[in-house]
Amino acid sequence: MNIILLSGGSGKRLWPLSNDIRSKQFIKIFRKKDGSYESMLQRVYCQIREADMDAKVTVATSKSQISAIHNQLGEEAAISAEPSRRDTFPAMALAAAHLSDVQGISPEESVVVCPVDPYVEKDYFAALKALASQAEKGEAKLVLLGIEPAYPSEKYGYIIPADDGEITSVKTFKEKPTAERAKEYIGQGALWNGGVFACKLGYLLEKAHEQMDFTDYQDLYEKYDALTRISFDYAVVEREQSIQVMRFAGQWKDLGTWNTLTEAMEETVVGQGVMDETCRDVHIVNEMDVPVLAMGLKDVVISASPEGILVADKGQSSYMKPFVDNMDSRIRFAEKSWGSYRVLDVEKGSMTIKVTLRAGHSMNYHAHRRRDEVWTVISGSGRTIVDGMEQKVERGDVITMSAGCRHTVIAETELKLIEVQIGEEISVQDKVKFELP
Repeated sequence: MNIILLSGGSGKRLWPLSNDIRSKQFIKIFRKKDGSYESMLQRVYCQIREADMDAKVTVATSKSQISAIHNQLGEEAAISAEPSRRDTFPAMALAAAHLSDVQGISPEESVVVCPVDPYVEKDYFAALKALASQAEKGEAKLVLLGIEPAYPSEKYGYIIPADDGEITSVKTFKEKPTAERAKEYIGQGALWNGGVFACKLGYLLEKAHEQMDFTDYQDLYEKYDALTRISFDYAVVEREQSIQVMRFAGQWKDLGTWNTLTEAMEETVVGQGVMDETCRDVHIVNEMDVPVLAMGLKDVVISASPEGILVADKGQSSYMKPFVDNMDSRIRFAEKSWGSYRVLDVEKGSMTIKVTLRAGHSMNYHAHRRRDEVWTVISGSGRTIVDGMEQKVERGDVITMSAGCRHTVIAETELKLIEVQIGEEISVQDKVKFELP
């Protein structure tokens, strides 16, 4: 089974745990059997592997999220990265070209495309395998997975099937309706359109070539910034005549808001948090090293991270995006392929960051023009290279780099350090990379 996982978006409705780099699918909030936590991305990826060990999974994402994906799934994860965001149709076209030209998959093989962020169980992935098998039959060019609606939702588009069969042709599509109109659609047997479909790889490539001028994957990648922003639904699905829908009645939740995310959480507290016995339907998610206490609250979510603190009625939390858009957009926490960093303090003329490097990984060999840096190793061991001079470092060592000094650190074990940046102008753009000597 070939699967394209759509992993995009900024996830601002899950602030303060999400930002432009760390979208909602990267938040580690689901408890595993060993007591550790995993993200939506990790959970879905593992579920796919359990359903089909031989499944070929390609993550279609934005360039800014490559490092986070490698951090959570490993360096071997197949990624089709957009150089800029251009909505779902260009993203799928690029991923299809990647499967064909980079991975060598035949145009006759079926491909399943699905978003990475719904909360689902094993039966969903059995449905994906059935969807792929149905696409291989060639009865229709496109086969959608229609979700049996749990309630009249205004958040989803609707698929009106031709009859009540398990697999049937599609009568029509309806855009996101009002709650009253949604009730009417459900009365007609309508299904939620969850953005899940299967087709042959050749079909995706054919539709891409019809609307985009390119020769192969590399050519499409280079022209990507000039492509029109358009969704796959508008560009392809609603125009296709040869189309079927397969019903799915299992659990399927879109975890796009705090309200829906907390419904899927098995625990009421993640991180340091305490609530008294008068609290009802309260969730605390705390990534900070300070305790949170909740008393006498009802239907509230409390979340704390380096990005900020949220205290909100769960229903009202769905409307936070305009407020988040007007906040300081500086990234204060991010996971990278080499590890992670967390901003601890910002003052005029200085910034203090905690950096964690995974064993065997390193920073780029780089320099800054307008700031000095001081590293203090707090755990682990490794090597630094400063202006070509190499030395071993371990807990307690302090390394000072003046502006213009070329430097890097290589972790032999997991290595944690405190980085203090000092200068009148501290900016992420003030970085020049070099080849190691």
